[in-house]
Amino acid sequence: MTTIRLHNTKTRKKEAFTPLDDKNVRMYVCGPTVYDRAHLGNARPVVVFDVLYRLLRHVYGAEQVTYARNFTDVDDKINARAAETGRPIGDITAETTQWFLDDMGELGALEPDAMPRATEFIPQMVKMIEKLIADGHAYAAEGHVLFRVRSYEAYGALSGRSVDDMIAGARVEVAPYKEDPMDFVLWKPSSDDLPGWDSPWGRGRPGWHIECSAMAYELLGESFDIHGGGNDLMFPHHENEIAQSCCAHPEGGFAQVWMHNEMLQVEGKKMSKSLGNFFTVRDLLDQGIPGEVIRFVFLSTHYRKPMDWTEQKRREAARELDYWATTISVDHELLDGANRNANPDDDVVKALADDLNTSLAITRLKSFARYVDDSSEFLRLTDDEQLEERQKFVASTSLLGIDLLELGKLVRAKPATANLEQLTTRLAEERVRALETKDFSTVDNLKAALVDAGLEVRMSKDRVELRPSVNFDPSKLEALK
Repeated sequence: MTTIRLHNTKTRKKEAFTPLDDKNVRMYVCGPTVYDRAHLGNARPVVVFDVLYRLLRHVYGAEQVTYARNFTDVDDKINARAAETGRPIGDITAETTQWFLDDMGELGALEPDAMPRATEFIPQMVKMIEKLIADGHAYAAEGHVLFRVRSYEAYGALSGRSVDDMIAGARVEVAPYKEDPMDFVLWKPSSDDLPGWDSPWGRGRPGWHIECSAMAYELLGESFDIHGGGNDLMFPHHENEIAQSCCAHPEGGFAQVWMHNEMLQVEGKKMSKSLGNFFTVRDLLDQGIPGEVIRFVFLSTHYRKPMDWTEQKRREAARELDYWATTISVDHELLDGANRNANPDDDVVKALADDLNTSLAITRLKSFARYVDDSSEFLRLTDDEQLEERQKFVASTSLLGIDLLELGKLVRAKPATANLEQLTTRLAEERVRALETKDFSTVDNLKAALVDAGLEVRMSKDRVELRPSVNFDPSKLEALK
């Protein structure tokens, strides 16, 4: 079995991953607060942990892995959006939840096995809060319930800071009902115009941090394997999750491995509305940028490094994916379903198993694409062996969440409206004439027109070949008739 090694934020080192139960591998990832479209930064952890989910399923079996990612559908931002628009909160959260699923689906992300909504788990949150109070880890005050941070000695271990250092360096809410400035809210009162649920402390709603603790416990147990999210959540969200979970369920260890992805920039700068470089995933999709291209750009940078979205990277990703799809589009047997039970390339699996080294995996796939694209070594294989190699290539891209078969089918479908054989013959004849006259202007102009239409022009000593790409536009060939 493949050994997976992951960088554990908790221990600050890369470790061999050993699940608590290899028949029940469990992962929890913090999901979105659903009040608006997901911006590009929101999508990075989705793609990162989707690749990890695919890798875990590949190594342990799809039926042995449970992936949970929550939706926060009770939050002050949602309340503010409802007040601003006059729309019911339920309508806003239902709409934006579906937006999120649709947009992430466009990026090739599989839906997790469980997608709990916070409002579905209010009784479980109340029960956990009651236990924390009973055990001395929380207290009620003025309609609020707060977690007593200093009751958990290991608080701060994940982020590597002491409580006193946090107080000195952080902006914390100082309220008269707090015993300590670092104590955080588990439950807070709700006015009549805000969402609220009955509780032993009055009508109110949960604090943010308790949501994930309660949902993770109910779905995955007091101990599970992996907890993931962006590194902006390490403190206070994840630190608070650990404290309240370990105090509520001291028999467990909560998450064994913590993984955090770095943040995203745009053209070397932090994404922000004030800089005019803020955009959502849907903005890019509506501009005609395929989800596979967005995903490719994400995966070209290791998840623990800051990712810079640039126009140059987008163009390079589009060209590379176009090349991959064009390469396999010539194999009709492959496109018509001959990819069953294919295994991905060992080097791609090894790269992903080494702390999700997606950039190394893509480097390997680039070499693989050039190998199956008429390399001398590849051409020496039998037809069946060539099919097997292309199957392996497709299975490898699939492990990264890129559906190369569908891209290849798009390439194959477009030439139906153009007579490529006739154009190939014409270009070959013009080249012969140019060799005789030493005037290559006609050949160059014809080649430029073909390339502009999205055709790859290949000319060797013995042959001329035209290969359509994903961007092939037959209408641009009308002028050549």
